[in-house]
Amino acid sequence: MVSVTTIVGQIKEDLGQVLKPEHVSEVCRAVGLRWRNRCLDPVTTLYVFILQVLHGNAGMSHLARLSGVRFSASAYCQARQRLPLAALQRLLRETGRPLAWPAGGAGSWCGHRTLLIDGSSFSMPDTAALRRRFGLPPNQRKGCGFPVAHLLLLFDAASGAILDLRTAPWHTHDLHQTAELFEHLQPGDVLVGDRAFCAYAQMAWLCTHQVDVVFRVQQANTVDFRPRRPHGGRGQPTSRWLARLGLRDQLVVWYPRGRTDTLSAAQQAQVPRQLFVRELRYRVGQRGFRSHTVTLATTLLDPQRYPATKLAELYRARWQVETHLRELKGTLGLGILHSRTVAGVEKEVCVFALVYNLVRALLLQAAQQQRVPVAGLSFCDALHSLRLRLQPGAPPAGDRLQVLAVRPNRYEPRYRKRRPPPYPRMTRPRATLRREMQRRNSAA
Repeated sequence: MVSVTTIVGQIKEDLGQVLKPEHVSEVCRAVGLRWRNRCLDPVTTLYVFILQVLHGNAGMSHLARLSGVRFSASAYCQARQRLPLAALQRLLRETGRPLAWPAGGAGSWCGHRTLLIDGSSFSMPDTAALRRRFGLPPNQRKGCGFPVAHLLLLFDAASGAILDLRTAPWHTHDLHQTAELFEHLQPGDVLVGDRAFCAYAQMAWLCTHQVDVVFRVQQANTVDFRPRRPHGGRGQPTSRWLARLGLRDQLVVWYPRGRTDTLSAAQQAQVPRQLFVRELRYRVGQRGFRSHTVTLATTLLDPQRYPATKLAELYRARWQVETHLRELKGTLGLGILHSRTVAGVEKEVCVFALVYNLVRALLLQAAQQQRVPVAGLSFCDALHSLRLRLQPGAPPAGDRLQVLAVRPNRYEPRYRKRRPPPYPRMTRPRATLRREMQRRNSAA
């Protein structure tokens, strides 16, 4: 089999160290896995797993041809079950760490390392175990839909690499797992997120650890830019006005609205009783954009060092996370998984994120060689290039990746041109429909 680490070593040296056979074996032993010498040991199983995801989550019967290793689909399925989830999670974090750009580097924002956080979802086969663990979306009858899981991810803004992720039942709110990703934040970082993350407890806790945030204000929060306006009353802002920093830019004090279950007891004890927050609002003048005004809340209080225009540009760059999710779910195929067990689904998610980071590493290398921004290169082209490099007898690396046109203000209506097959939607379980079909055919 072509060694995955050989290809990864060509992409980025420190990333290749993470996926070396010795290191993979060491990580598996560290989490308590013991194995005997066999064809599909943990290292080979992981490499074949990576090949499977790289080739569109190919069927297990096809993997022996892809890898050059002789094994049956049943043997590979059992080997994947033996692969420890904790080891895959650790390898994912270790592959994301060398791709994160340091503060003060060329990819930093105002000297800060910037991180993006966002939530998403993915679907999976309809089994009893997956329904119990992840649940079904509302208005779906049993046997007529598929379980859907909630996915929370932390990205490095400069490189687009995944630093860590969490899976949970579908109905889980983004805030309930945000605190689990705080371990990846360092003093001086800036965390950017949408409305779902704008909560006092998380912002105050991060501020005590010298991590700044830029969040969009939730719809339920009343923001009033009148100087010395009242606060605390019915229909009034709960924040106290302090100073005016611009036309729609002010410094206020936020207060907690009660206890929260999104932080641990130890974290809640560190939350201060008040928080200095900068509120600002700007207009979006681009035609076709859904939002016409955006209101931000940030702990970056200095208007000279962080002008309102800079913060507006930073929040607009947050949309890049939606592109990363499209690459992960659409281009790679994470949107619909194939595993039929809870452990299998969580392992599959980790390997998808691991492969995503491998493609990101190739994009970073190509951006340096071609002297273009990382966002200007095609993720899909990088994925195809990585697949070719892993094929036996592939030509040596050195091909240039496709450079995309810069279209920052492009917008498209959300309509589908190609019609789906004219079959009715399933409203009853398939077994019930099959019995009805048998009765109709027998009567005829």
